[in-house]
Amino acid sequence: MSKIRKSAKGQDCQVRLNGICNHNPETVVLAHLNGAGMAMKHDDIHGAYACSDCHDAIDRRHNRALERDYVRLAHLDGMVRTQKILLSMGLIKS
Repeated sequence: MSKIRKSAKGQDCQVRLNGICNHNPETVVLAHLNGAGMAMKHDDIHGAYACSDCHDAIDRRHNRALERDYVRLAHLDGMVRTQKILLSMGLIKS
């Protein structure tokens, strides 16, 4: 497991879907952007710290009534916030 994925443990959710986010750092993982190809994931830099409920919505396992564009934008916003955190932790460089 990469240092970036490990760094998600105990972090705050950065996706923060309204009415969905459980705000529980115990459930946060690195949620990769979708669309890398069949059974493939984007690089870890293309992920966001997401609680289990936000991650389920991103991967369309639950809350499928949410507009796909809203969820994608929240995920991208969360990715930018996550990258700022990773920069401050020294896990990535600008």
